[in-house]
Amino acid sequence: MVQSLETTLSQADYEALATLRYTLRKFTDFSTSAAHEAGLPPQQHQALLAIKGSRPGETMTIGMLAERLLIAPHTATELVGRLIDAGYATRNTDPADKRRQTLQLTQKSEDVLHRLSAIHLVEIRDMAPKLIEILTRLQADVGRE
Repeated sequence: MVQSLETTLSQADYEALATLRYTLRKFTDFSTSAAHEAGLPPQQHQALLAIKGSRPGETMTIGMLAERLLIAPHTATELVGRLIDAGYATRNTDPADKRRQTLQLTQKSEDVLHRLSAIHLVEIRDMAPKLIEILTRLQADVGRE
């Protein structure tokens, strides 16, 4: 949802926004390449991370996965099918609600996700100072309005 703001934008605002988008695109490109090198399509990597990153006690369902990945439920169902076929996930009927199916990671996915997450954290930690600088600049500009 885009909101209209009655504000004056400076050249510094445009530069910060452009730099932020560029930095995020660089990270996305890094992430895509790392996933491919690990033998995973990027969307499968994102799905595995979403499943692993769910809160303790919260079981991941296909609907929740669709929400987390910002994709349609039928697309999430197809994605889960590919993860299961590749041996990265299992799907089980939720004992509390037989209409729902819960998703679990296999040891194969745990191993690849661990490797990918470790290198992603290194990359994020390298990028953090630049991101913090950009976000701080954008946040500081809010106060001047």
